[in-house]
Amino acid sequence: MPHMTVDYSANLEEQIDIRALCQALHRAMVETGMFEIGGIRVRALRADHCVIADDDPQNAYVHLSLRVGAGRSVEDRKAAGEYIYKAAVAYLADLFATPHFALSFVMDELDADLNWKKNSMHARLRGA
Repeated sequence: MPHMTVDYSANLEEQIDIRALCQALHRAMVETGMFEIGGIRVRALRADHCVIADDDPQNAYVHLSLRVGAGRSVEDRKAAGEYIYKAAVAYLADLFATPHFALSFVMDELDADLNWKKNSMHARLRGA
């Protein structure tokens, strides 16, 4: 953990590079210093069918959902979230110049007792 899901309206593919957005978010997550690189995942899911606000076909959105493992303070999570959100806003800056774009971001902490995972990448990335 952490896993970031980028949910976005399909019409954004004409306006931004979605992979580059994922890379910018990944970089920001690493730069927080709060997450081990071997656990970071950033995935984008395109919404081919959606109705946004007044159903204007120019309307577009990005919703970021970050799921993190338990054990970090609220202050640390908030600082990391603000850093990641700032990176998203910077990457998407041109879209805010239009009256047709919305960005949202939520971070959820997973219950440690209900969270199973196994990762063979950690040993390689830790140099062990």
